[in-house]
Amino acid sequence: MVAAAGLCPAPPEDVPPGDPTPVLLRRVIAVAVTPHDLLRPGSDLARAAGRAFPVDLLACADGPGAAPPDGGPGDRADDPDDAADDGVGDAVRAAVRRLDLPGLAQHRLALPTPLTGAAEEDLVAALSELVGFDPESGVQLLAPVPLPGDAERAVVDRATRRVAAIYRLPLHHYR
Repeated sequence: MVAAAGLCPAPPEDVPPGDPTPVLLRRVIAVAVTPHDLLRPGSDLARAAGRAFPVDLLACADGPGAAPPDGGPGDRADDPDDAADDGVGDAVRAAVRRLDLPGLAQHRLALPTPLTGAAEEDLVAALSELVGFDPESGVQLLAPVPLPGDAERAVVDRATRRVAAIYRLPLHHYR
C-alpha cells in the first residue's frame, strides 16, 4: 500500500465554480531525507511523484542514502565551484531523469548529515519558500513516515508538521 494514496490529480479545468466537488490536489511539495528516498527501487515517493500533478521535491541532506541505485556518487552541493561536486550532482540528476517524472522540480538543501534539530529551521524556511506566501488551493505536503529511533526523519517530521500547521495544508506520508 502506498502511504500517499490520498493524493489525487486536479479536476479538469471545465469544473464550474461553486461545484460541490472537494478541492483536489493541484501541487505537491514533497520532502526527502536524501535523494535515495526517490531513487530506491519501488519508492513510494517516486510512485506518488509519477502522478499527473506538479511536484516540488526538496531533498534535505547528503549522506550514505544519497547514492543513486547504480552505486554512483550522491548529490552534494557544499561547494558549487567544485568540479567534482558538479559530476556528483549530474549523476543524481541523470538518475532522476531516468525515472521519467516530467512534473518533478528538484530542490536540494544539502544540509550536513546526520540531520539534527539545528537543521529544522532551515527546512521550515525552505518549505515555506516552496509553499509561497499565500498558497493556492490544493497544495499538499508529502513527507516520509517518521520511524522510531530515526532522528533524521524526526527532524523532517517536525518541520513538515510545523509548515502544514502554519499554512493549513494537508500532510501525507510515504514509506
